Amino acid sequence: MEEFCNLHNVDIVRIPSKDYFESVFSNESITDAQINQYLNHKYQEERSVRADNQEYLVDQLNRLQNFDWGGSFGNSLEKNIVNNYVKKIQSFDKINDEIEGRLLASMKGYTLNSWYNHWTSIIIEDLFKDHASVLPTVGLVKKIDFFINDIPFDLKVTYFPEQLLVDKLRECGFGNELTKLKQTCRALRIFIPNDLNSKELKLHLLNKLREDQRQGAKSFMKELSDAKKAIIGESEKNPADLKKWFYENQGEARFDASNRFFLVLTDEGDMSASWKLKRNIVFLQEKIHSHLDSLSQDINSLDMEFYWAQDQKTYKCKSDILFLKYDGTA
Repeated sequence: MEEFCNLHNVDIVRIPSKDYFESVFSNESITDAQINQYLNHKYQEERSVRADNQEYLVDQLNRLQNFDWGGSFGNSLEKNIVNNYVKKIQSFDKINDEIEGRLLASMKGYTLNSWYNHWTSIIIEDLFKDHASVLPTVGLVKKIDFFINDIPFDLKVTYFPEQLLVDKLRECGFGNELTKLKQTCRALRIFIPNDLNSKELKLHLLNKLREDQRQGAKSFMKELSDAKKAIIGESEKNPADLKKWFYENQGEARFDASNRFFLVLTDEGDMSASWKLKRNIVFLQEKIHSHLDSLSQDINSLDMEFYWAQDQKTYKCKSDILFLKYDGTA
């Protein structure tokens, strides 16, 4: 604020710092164009540093070969340690063994995944902010990453929701994915282990069938892939329901009704590898900028409302969504 005021000869010497914003906002000599120009200038200063380092950073991100939380999902690392180790183990020797074994792997997975998500998020935000129609924020602004056509947006880089995909597969008559996987493996006499949880087992059996060259495995994988593509394709044609789903199924601890821009990444060849798209900068930039080039100026088209069951209230906001589907040839 002080830098901006000095640049435009605004005297704030006798104004308390807590009143800077109100004073500048109400100053009739300051225009929106001057503010926007300053924000873009400050962003370019920050961006130039990151741009020089981007090639190195993308190279480093490509060294992560497996996206595995190690049993600690989301922000539950502390909860996992307390519930599964601190409160359950009495033996000093055993808890030390666990720290050197499973807990170390869990902490490593959590740290690597968090590192990957942090830096890919910064890169993707920059791809948006580099576009001419986007006004960047300076510093950290709660629930706002940038403005598009004067609308503030909180960017959410995500994937097609696993639970919604499960529900849709049932609705379209495919059935339960894990059950169908087991049935197909039994028919092909593929060993099914019993020491994995449902999520791990599903990924394990998918990998086995994906690598199996027999016609039965190929037919099943094509049927499953086609069903998932159809579900995601339908959501892309009618995105309102998916946007509503994202709002209504957000975690209670992080609930908010701010304007959001959802970037939904899907690797159609292997949905479990969709996380890799977050570092595919050339693909992302082309698709994001193409969407922003054609974005409607009718802001009313982004209006939506959703019902939050926890407080039984209906909220209104603006939201946009972009599906980025990769088939290995883009």
